[in-house]
Amino acid sequence: MFLKSIALQNYRNYESLELETSNGVNVFLGPNAQGKTNLLEAIFVLALSKSHRTSKDKELIGWQGDAARISAAADKRYGTVTLDLAFSSQGKKARINGLEQRKLSDFIGSINVVMFAPEDLEIVKGTPGVRRRFLDMEIGQVQPGYLYTLQQYGKVLQQRNNYLKSGSGGKMNETMMDIWNMQLVEHGVKIMKKRKDFIQKLQGFAEQIHAGITGGSEKLSIAYRPSFECDLEQDETVLFEQFMLKLTQVKDQEIRRGVTLAGPHRDDLAFFINGKEAHIFGSQGQQRTTALSLKLAEIELIREEIGEYPLLLLDDVLSELDQNRQTQLIETFQSKVQTFITTTGLESVNMSKLHDAGIYYVREGRVTR
Repeated sequence: MFLKSIALQNYRNYESLELETSNGVNVFLGPNAQGKTNLLEAIFVLALSKSHRTSKDKELIGWQGDAARISAAADKRYGTVTLDLAFSSQGKKARINGLEQRKLSDFIGSINVVMFAPEDLEIVKGTPGVRRRFLDMEIGQVQPGYLYTLQQYGKVLQQRNNYLKSGSGGKMNETMMDIWNMQLVEHGVKIMKKRKDFIQKLQGFAEQIHAGITGGSEKLSIAYRPSFECDLEQDETVLFEQFMLKLTQVKDQEIRRGVTLAGPHRDDLAFFINGKEAHIFGSQGQQRTTALSLKLAEIELIREEIGEYPLLLLDDVLSELDQNRQTQLIETFQSKVQTFITTTGLESVNMSKLHDAGIYYVREGRVTR
């Protein structure tokens, strides 16, 4: 996968930009708050139709107008594809090769990306919500239908929570609760099975990569922690029954607290280094290496799933890595993964390791060579 060009109109601080991205490595250089991250974000948005920085699409629209547009051309293994994504107060409109897509899920995954930024350390040491978002974003790229299931689950969850919060005068409408329970469990089981399969695949790549970075001194393992005790190896019918049983068990507690207490919205991940949980016992260096291993594993997992490498977006991350980790990262993507790097200075980047690198200068929403 190779991004040939990208164009922005009224996107964040870019009034208008047309950029050829003809290098294997594209380095965007400039002071902070000039638009470097906005450019990488635009590539990310083109892949997933949503930002990794905000859930509010209106924040992507610059002050010069009431709409924003991202366009790009990319070479994929089956040919060149042109993409166009527009944002306005009326919503999003997506086109592939000029044809409007009725559903965003048909657009998502047209290009694939792996984003690595300093805040990705939070995947290891942050809240469960950060880890769930990590899972959902990555699964959604290679299985767009997963995002639709997640959206349907979220709608049912919100309706169920609103009803629980209302109190209903102490009297529950059992028929309504049964309907919501069935829908919640139906979508929830699909999400849990997809997450389990993804984590198993990610584990295989991450363990090998982590061992390489640490010279074999550390073994990384990943554990999926569902919100209730269940057997994820069983088929969906058995898992459906286990989920329904859990909802029955916590029913009184949910009524008292006014919130849904079981389901994938409360799942978590755990990372272990040599059997000890990295979140609790890992040093800063070990946590950073774990995050790096995960991102490098994502690259290989996406290649296995779709048959080609994704684009790699490195947002001000090389300066955060020591020489060993930086070299490991560069050697992983060099000559096989088109990479986009932002940095405030080249002195923090091992340029001698980079081949086919184009340098772009970013200032006040303008990009020059």
